[in-house]
This record gives sequence, C-alpha cells and structure tokens, in this order.
Amino acid sequence: MREICRGLRFPEGPVAMPDGSVILVEIERQTLTRVSPDGEIEVIAHVGGGPNGAALGPDGRMYICNNGGFEWIQSGPFLRPGEQLSKDYVGGSIQAVDLSSGKVETIYSACEGESLKGPNDIVFDKHGGFYFTDLGKRRGRLIDRGSVFYAKTDGSYIRELIHPFDTPNGIGLSADEATLYVAETNAARLWSFEIEAPGQLGKSPNLYWPGKLLHKFSGYERLDSLALDAEGNVVVATLISGCVTAITPEGKVKAVVPTPEFDLMVTNVCFGGSDLKTAFITSSGLGRLYSMDWHCAGLPLNFLNT
Repeated sequence: MREICRGLRFPEGPVAMPDGSVILVEIERQTLTRVSPDGEIEVIAHVGGGPNGAALGPDGRMYICNNGGFEWIQSGPFLRPGEQLSKDYVGGSIQAVDLSSGKVETIYSACEGESLKGPNDIVFDKHGGFYFTDLGKRRGRLIDRGSVFYAKTDGSYIRELIHPFDTPNGIGLSADEATLYVAETNAARLWSFEIEAPGQLGKSPNLYWPGKLLHKFSGYERLDSLALDAEGNVVVATLISGCVTAITPEGKVKAVVPTPEFDLMVTNVCFGGSDLKTAFITSSGLGRLYSMDWHCAGLPLNFLNT
C-alpha cells in the first residue's frame, strides 16, 4: 500500500477520476478537494456543513451527501467526530458541485416535509437516479434513526425507501443493478436488498424488514463506506480494525487489508486507474490517502468509468 498524501482534514468519499487525480471531501475542512497523483492538494469548492459521500453525476457535476457538520476532537495525531452537532448545523442536504467553477447548488434538504439529518453515502444507477443513505446525527445521548432514499438529480423526485434503519452508511449497486448493498455502521452488518425497478425495492421477505443479511462481523467493529469489484465482492471500510474487508457475494470474508499505520478511522475505498485495478483508501483519522493494487478490477461506476 502506497501513501499518496497526508495532511487532509478527515477525508472521505474518494472518486478516482480519469485524469489520475482523486476527488474527495474533507469533512472537517468543509471542502471538495482534488488530490493529484503526486499528492498535491487543491480545493475545488468550500461546501460548508459536513461533506461526506460523493459521486459523479450524469451532468458531470459531483454530487455530495452533506451531513451538516460535527464538532471535532483532536487526540494526538488522530482527528475524529465528536458526539455533538456543529454550532452552525442547520440540517443535512444533497449538493451538486460544478468541478470547473466550484459553484455549489443544494438539490435536496428534505423529503416529504421531513428534513434530512445526516446524508452519508451515494451511488448512481444507469438511469441517472441515485440512492443515498442518511445515517442521522448524534446529540450526546440521542441519535436519529436513519433512512435510505432514492432521488433524481433535477430536484423533482425524492423518495424514502427504508425507515427506520439504524446507522446506514456505505451504499453500492451490483453490476446488474438488481441488488442494493448497504453497510450498517454500529451493528457491523452488511445488507443486500432486491431492486425491482429504479428506486423501487422488492417485496419484504418477512413482515418487518426488506433486506437480507449478507454478512455480520463478529468482533468489535463498525462499518463505513463500500465499493464493489468486478468479481462481485463488496469491499467495505472497517472502522476500529483499521482496514478494508472484502466480502464475497455469498457473504464470506475473502480478504482483510490493513493500512500501513493503524487508524481507527479507515472510512472509504474506491477503484481507479486505467484498468480499475487500483484501490484508493482514506485513512481519515490520520488524514491520509493511500493506494494499492487490487487482485481484480473494480466495478465500473456509472458516468465515471463507462
């Protein structure tokens, strides 16, 4: 595993661009940032709040899940979110950023009158709509119950698909877009959901829950963002353990890959490079971006690698 840069302020949401750069968010810095292959850091836009997951949309803009912001705690070399809302928190939102001008537009801040609390991760389907998670926010002893949504980029349509869902975080689609994967942070569970049509989940296999448990981590771990590779493995950032874990489509652990220097907050992974065989990993607590060779190609993302 190779270090590309350090000094980032809690990086997440990496997107490997065709020019070899990686665009990511810096949550504490409140920016959308570009990291060049040689590690140079350039701010594209200041978006405010707490930019989290990011994905390139069909119009060429970068769509961001903005969680609204945290208070922050610095413990030696490690930066981490605190248990309280930021002082300027006004709610969560979905934003779109023009990569040329840096112009930021808020697309959604509510669904059917209910405000978004802490949007976290996002993935586009081939039709140009996107699924996203809302993990919610912590306020001391209180925590929101989260949701999964589907929306369109023009601001005309947003629908809540799953609620309540405690701490939904990473989200991704299978190659045939028949399955939606969601990582549950606090319980360290990886779920799969059948998709019947864009933005429409299949019927519940039981009376209470539409998902199928793909894998339950057995130790004290928590889950963050995820990506899929061409073999169908779900590669999920694994908090506390400081690694990324590859889970097969059958729900078995295929690989566990730690970062070179231990960090509780290994948060995101994406695939890039000319053959999509390079994995980019954010070590957020230490503010670093790493890359490594993956054994197969990553799954191409709509509007980015296709």
